[in-house]
Amino acid sequence: MMLRPVVQAGIRDGAVDLAFRRWERPRVRVGTRLRTGVGVVEVTSLEQVPLASLRAEDARRAGHASLAELTQALEGRPGPVWRVGVAYGGADPREALREEVPDEAGAAEVRRGLDRLDRASSYGAWTRETLRLIDEFPGRRAPELAAMVGRPTPEFKTDVRKLKEKGLTVSLDIGYRLSPRGAAVLGVAPPEVGGTPLPKVGAPASRALTAAGITTLEDLEGPDARPLDDLAGLHGVGPVALARLREALAARRRPEGT
Repeated sequence: MMLRPVVQAGIRDGAVDLAFRRWERPRVRVGTRLRTGVGVVEVTSLEQVPLASLRAEDARRAGHASLAELTQALEGRPGPVWRVGVAYGGADPREALREEVPDEAGAAEVRRGLDRLDRASSYGAWTRETLRLIDEFPGRRAPELAAMVGRPTPEFKTDVRKLKEKGLTVSLDIGYRLSPRGAAVLGVAPPEVGGTPLPKVGAPASRALTAAGITTLEDLEGPDARPLDDLAGLHGVGPVALARLREALAARRRPEGT
């Protein structure tokens, strides 16, 4: 279930606790935990409701400006209307995991897990090969990395996701990099990441921002920083990218613990 960045922020802040979807059959269930740009969102309730039963309060709780906006978003789509209760479930546990640097015993345990993945793969030993490739070519496009080892891109990306689940890699808008945990397991120096990385804004926007010299949130702050509204003139930087940048800056300035 996709959630707009502004809705994700509303769920995290407690202003949004509903979502409405038209599905032939539910695509989530109570207890489903969704990973989003702000952390984990949990589904707390699920019920089918008539479209005509929706009220302005429902629209507000779902992050819409008006009942008309909500009904317009639902009209013309097939299937019944589902009222989905949502709540913020905390930070994505993978974020904390990838910053944890294990001791030698912990690293050895992770390596044993990688050995099991290697043995279960029809390709053969791929885990260290992939980690070394990401270490050598951070930010390189997945198809290019896959081609370097002669693997189909979808298969390669599926395997990288397995490494991400273990907290060993970080997905960028373009390519990947090792996490501090991944560097420790591989036995290499941790990646140097200066400043606060930008949120994921999509590959076109990421390329445009990088070309403009904007690679960290710090580049968007201070008296000499380029105003966010000016970034809309960059090819590839659309409303979604701007919304994510604004939210990331707001979260950075929010007092800790709020």
